[in-house]
Amino acid sequence: MSGSSEARAVFAGRRLETRTTAEAGQATVELVALMPLLLVVALTAAALLAGHAATEHAGQAAQAGAMALIHGTDPRAAARDALPATVRSRATIEIDGRQVTVRVRPHLPIPPLAATMTAEETAHAGPPP
Repeated sequence: MSGSSEARAVFAGRRLETRTTAEAGQATVELVALMPLLLVVALTAAALLAGHAATEHAGQAAQAGAMALIHGTDPRAAARDALPATVRSRATIEIDGRQVTVRVRPHLPIPPLAATMTAEETAHAGPPP
């Protein structure tokens, strides 16, 4: 046992084998090899969640702007106020007649990816009164 690379134990008459040093090293190498894949999966999930959040924020803001049009108040201010403060700098609001369009760029560390995932939502205030 002292000169072998394999450890063996005897417990209650049964022979139990433990991992060899080589097997433990192989498991470590496999874990290290999987780390980049796990990182890519985590970043992809985060990007999808950020895109979904941007869509939700844009939809809520567009609807708030359309409601403001119905009530005769400033739709741009209402849409901007409906957005969280951290999102306002990444949002654009357009008013065209009785419709309000809001675009929100998700908060992602890769600008080209954020640009392609920009959410756009439009809400209509209905026919003029």
